[in-house]
Amino acid sequence: MQFSDVLASSVHDMKNSLGLVLNRLEALLNDPETHIADRRQANLLQLEVQRANSNLVQLLALYKLGNQQLEAHLMEHNVEDFLDELVADNQARMEALDVSLETACDSFLSGFFDEGLVRGVLASTIGNAERYTRDLIRLSADEQDGYLVFRIEDNGAGYPRAMLDAQESTENGDAFQGGHTQLGLYFAREIARLHCSGERTGFIRLANDCGLPGGCFELWLP
Repeated sequence: MQFSDVLASSVHDMKNSLGLVLNRLEALLNDPETHIADRRQANLLQLEVQRANSNLVQLLALYKLGNQQLEAHLMEHNVEDFLDELVADNQARMEALDVSLETACDSFLSGFFDEGLVRGVLASTIGNAERYTRDLIRLSADEQDGYLVFRIEDNGAGYPRAMLDAQESTENGDAFQGGHTQLGLYFAREIARLHCSGERTGFIRLANDCGLPGGCFELWLP
């Protein structure tokens, strides 16, 4: 057995353990009999546990991708329903953190994508936006130039200029900038690339000052 296989197995065990911790924490926070002096700190703890669990999920997906064990299963989905489910998954925590989560999408918009993989990308990005926004996150989708475009925007300080300037290098496979891993962006880029239609391939974009004054993450799927 190769070391990468041992590492993947260990990551899987850690992911399962963190999943149990997360489920128990959510149960405690949702129990009206639970008395917590500082709910905001408890929800920040929940956010960090979710972030760590998401990182482990991404590592496992990238391991499978590197071993040709991961592919996108494209099915048609109503995008508004898909976004509503994402909001429902995150609403309670958002309210506890005093962050508003709003959506914008045509009710008839549909697209072909792997629901589980795209959900993982957007959920991770929402979690990241929660850490940097002031009090608002906008989740939207529309069709542009034959692509289905998902956007996650916030009203925080935006992406650092160095990260925006480094997009070209990370597109070429460098997941490290200045000694810091950008695992979430690397994962998002690889998942986007799994979505293909003819000669077109999915991709991601980062920008600032789009509809909101903070960062804007875009996932383009053909």
